[in-house]
Amino acid sequence: MANSTTALKHYQMYLDGKFVDASDHETQVVINPATEAPLATFPVATAADAEAAVLAAERAQRTWRQLPAPARGQYLAQLAAALRSHAETFIDLLIREQGKIYGLAETEVNFSADYLDYMAAAGRTYEGEIIQSDNPNENIMIAKQPIGVAVGILAWNFPLFLIVRKLAPALVTGNTIVLKPSSETPQVALEFAKLVDEVELPHGVANFITGHGSEIGEALSANPKVGIISLTGSVNSGKRVMATAANHVAKVSLELGGKAPAIVAKDADLDLAVQAIIDSRIDNNGQVCNNAERVYVQEDVAEEFTQKLTAKLAAVKVGDPEDRSVDMGPLINRAALEKVDGMVQRAVAQGGVVTTGGHPLDTERGFFYLPTVITHVQQDWEIVQNEVFGPVLPIVTFKTIKEAVAMANDTRYGLTSSIYTRDLEAAAYAANTIEAGETYINRFNFEAIQGFHAGWKESGVGGADGRHGIEEFLNTHAVYLQRHPEHLTD
Repeated sequence: MANSTTALKHYQMYLDGKFVDASDHETQVVINPATEAPLATFPVATAADAEAAVLAAERAQRTWRQLPAPARGQYLAQLAAALRSHAETFIDLLIREQGKIYGLAETEVNFSADYLDYMAAAGRTYEGEIIQSDNPNENIMIAKQPIGVAVGILAWNFPLFLIVRKLAPALVTGNTIVLKPSSETPQVALEFAKLVDEVELPHGVANFITGHGSEIGEALSANPKVGIISLTGSVNSGKRVMATAANHVAKVSLELGGKAPAIVAKDADLDLAVQAIIDSRIDNNGQVCNNAERVYVQEDVAEEFTQKLTAKLAAVKVGDPEDRSVDMGPLINRAALEKVDGMVQRAVAQGGVVTTGGHPLDTERGFFYLPTVITHVQQDWEIVQNEVFGPVLPIVTFKTIKEAVAMANDTRYGLTSSIYTRDLEAAAYAANTIEAGETYINRFNFEAIQGFHAGWKESGVGGADGRHGIEEFLNTHAVYLQRHPEHLTD
């Protein structure tokens, strides 16, 4: 290993209840996106390591599924308590490894603990059914059974929350899981593995493996012992997982990209709309799949709205998130920075007008991009059609709500959407007509634990959260019990 990494902290994977290195001892360095300084090393697993993780999960699941669901939930409650007791450790990691500002890092930790508690309680509440039969003396029962071994492939933008979003519903329903975090944010996952070990979760029930997604993600998805693959990531990653899983007909649950439209009607509370859209767009430095990605503003208020939006975005303070006065931190890596800037510059070349931002922050280190507003863009431009995943807002004007909704639906994505209006008819029309898994009316784009976060079109298959998210990890088993009363003895 190079001399520059010899003093770095080294993390190990967590397989079958043991902390281990990769079988070939290869490692990789993770860096701070705000400073580009190396933070730690972590293992680069092999396909053989992935096979070992799945085998451990398969062995553990035979016993784990027999444990009553409330008892399984108790382990999640213990994990929630452990996470709260180590909150500052995870807040610090989220700031330095992923670039979150302090307030959002704190929110992610607290929200993750709350999510574990919610799913712990589900151990007493998820249900089957009794159905009426056509036959006399027969009971038809719909039982809910675990699928078996689950695989969770995680994106880097919410590295802690995505762990619990996949682990908690899988475990409470009797599945075991292998989690593969992004190579951009492995520390958070491997630190969470220490909590799993601390609460003495039975060996093999939750496994954490790190490495290249192209190799480990493929090996996990292709393993015939895996019953469900839950991925949060890009559309292309989701398509690869779906194609691989098809070979052994594994279930897939995919949360992929988004291009969320925000519709601002002429009767909207413009100050509310501006603030909510800004909060959504700069949340996690513009790197959230349900962020507002394009704004449709009614012509009557377009100039006033744009002026308000521009002024507020120009005042956003960008910098190292270790400075608690900062409003927005860096993008995750240089490739992301170059992608965002490339999309902005191509829009400008097409005739788009930047009213604020439009370029990286002038710093020697870090991957910072200024919050950006672009006007005079067209519906068919790349900046309106493709996901930016950065703090950029293209603005398109419209005449009628029906026209705005038609443009909102003119996309291959369908994850989230929003509308700002005081008109009940306009709100209802949008809610009933927009082709997306979620619509927010006069509020910031963010889902509830008890809701359901799911994409339409190329934004995904299946979903997460609430009772519907729990169903993702369950098989349905119909049991027909024919009774014979004449066999009863007095």
